Amino acid sequence: MLPCMRPQVVAHRGASHDNPEHTLGAYLRALEVGADALECDVRLTADGHLICVHDRDLRRTAASKGVVSTMRLADLDELDFASWKNPFADFDDEAPDRDERLDKVLTLRTLLETVADFDRRVEVAIETKHPVRYGGLVERRLVEMLRDFGWDRAGSPARVMSFSYRALQRTRRLAPGMDVVMLIDKSHHWPALKPVVGDDWILGPGMGALRENPSFAARMARNKRPVHVWTVNTADDLRLCQDLGVRAVISDRPAYMLELLDR
Repeated sequence: MLPCMRPQVVAHRGASHDNPEHTLGAYLRALEVGADALECDVRLTADGHLICVHDRDLRRTAASKGVVSTMRLADLDELDFASWKNPFADFDDEAPDRDERLDKVLTLRTLLETVADFDRRVEVAIETKHPVRYGGLVERRLVEMLRDFGWDRAGSPARVMSFSYRALQRTRRLAPGMDVVMLIDKSHHWPALKPVVGDDWILGPGMGALRENPSFAARMARNKRPVHVWTVNTADDLRLCQDLGVRAVISDRPAYMLELLDR
């Protein structure tokens, strides 16, 4: 085992354990508690906007049957993306008034502007979802937006993640200097990926795969590439990641991870 190290703490969909995921409120909370980086998933709307959302449809997070790729941003902006997390909030007469903007659909541009304006360096890990209706247009629009911020090159605070090898290839063709993260869902996928993944690509295995297959975890520890692990939410998970020399832990509970590390 490698010696314990302090990994970067990445807020998974914001501080999503206690806040509605992918809302501005969740990300502001993650910044408030001191997260080193923010993680988001992105999808394209029908009118070409990149928004922060995980699922292809909105049944879970906005109580709507709508499919993201078929809806316009203006229509999405009419929906409530927060009530599902705390359905009884309206019955709390003592709760302070809440800014509705914190609970609306969040565009990637708004999130990047929030990070760019923050008073310390914060990194952003952006996952593109596949397969999707618009295919490679997602990466093209993403790199174009990052270019607006000057974040499409080496040293950028942004990195692109995907379970799709082709998506990361596209990203590298469009922005050769950017960091990319090859997400790995199952340990048995690694033998097929290892020969084709770039030498400078970051590896992103899931916590479950590391725990279920100790030999896979050992291989991740021995490889020469940085490793970023999702989703790390317990003290035992964090300890294993430190023992493996993991560079970043992606967590729904960034405040808790930071508290454990500060101990």
